[in-house]
Amino acid sequence: MGVVPTGAVSWLVRKQGFGLGAVVSASHNPAPDNGIKLIQADGRKVSADFERWIEEHLHDSFADRPTGAGVGRLVQARDGVQEYEDWLVSLVPERLDGLRVVVDGSNGAAYETGPSVFRRLGAVVETIGTEPDGNNINTGCGATKPHAIQEATKAAGADLGVAYDGDADRAVFADANGRLVNGDWMMALWCAHWRQHGRLDPAVVVGTVMSNGGFEKWLGDRGVALARVDVGDKYVSAKLTEIDGKIGGEQSGHIVFPQHGPTGDGLVTALELARVLKREGKSLAELAAGCDNWPQVLVNVQVERKDGWDTAAQVVEAKAEAEASLEGRGRINLRASGTQPMLRVMVEADDEALRDQAADRVVQALLGSQGGKVYSRVDLTHALGD
Repeated sequence: MGVVPTGAVSWLVRKQGFGLGAVVSASHNPAPDNGIKLIQADGRKVSADFERWIEEHLHDSFADRPTGAGVGRLVQARDGVQEYEDWLVSLVPERLDGLRVVVDGSNGAAYETGPSVFRRLGAVVETIGTEPDGNNINTGCGATKPHAIQEATKAAGADLGVAYDGDADRAVFADANGRLVNGDWMMALWCAHWRQHGRLDPAVVVGTVMSNGGFEKWLGDRGVALARVDVGDKYVSAKLTEIDGKIGGEQSGHIVFPQHGPTGDGLVTALELARVLKREGKSLAELAAGCDNWPQVLVNVQVERKDGWDTAAQVVEAKAEAEASLEGRGRINLRASGTQPMLRVMVEADDEALRDQAADRVVQALLGSQGGKVYSRVDLTHALGD
């Protein structure tokens, strides 16, 4: 298909009956981290078991391996790209005439399709990150470097700024004030609009354990519940299937709309938000006013030993005391890293001082029980998460 978003491959595989799709991309990472995403016939990523089967057979010697013309033929399916764009345009019957949009293509897969779809819908489009050279994907731009879209949107005074990641399965946003609107708040605005119009059933959004408490309260005030799952799109998708949900995703901007497809597509995400703006007759700055995160901090504690931390009396007691001190005004998430000798303490509260007191109490207990040191302390209040 050439250089196209991952969502285009997923769409074409399931719409035209292909047995498999393959995407070569660095995704949201630097160019040297290129990998392969495999898409199965229903448009979802293949299972871990399928990936392991392929890895086990990569170096096998097959006596009947085809050669020459027997291998098959390569066809550039550019007609499929046009069909994908036509489908995207059809998602916005209101059109976007006059909407001022800045698009950051992350020097990646959406460098053409991203701006093209907005222009076809009548938007006035400015672009950055649309000059890929094969090596500059996600370099100083895109969804993982949101300062670029924040600055560009503010400079343009645009109604909406959208930044895709390298393979365009994520999208994050900026308003005319240069404020970042992450995946969680995109879902909040979408849910509030469609609930008001009687088209959010069930009135639930699927988020993750990292979703901010301010986001949860904002939703609750508007009659929308938050269902939390572990970080990872497979957990989000599974929960959406379980509850027949309409939207779910992560702060990083990886959002799933089951009615449109089984996996994240940043272009769909951007158009769904733009559609809400058009229907509301507002800019993102106007619509997102009052969408404020609670103070959130992540402390990474490098420990001498990870075993037994969750049953250590000192830790259990400190966590209970810290949770009691929050008095329902915040929460604590304590977990071990799966790959590093690290314990992660995430605390949020509606007050920064209250947050920090609770975090310090738990961290000191971990150090006293497990040994080690504080490796890093990151303020996540306005961060994207990953």
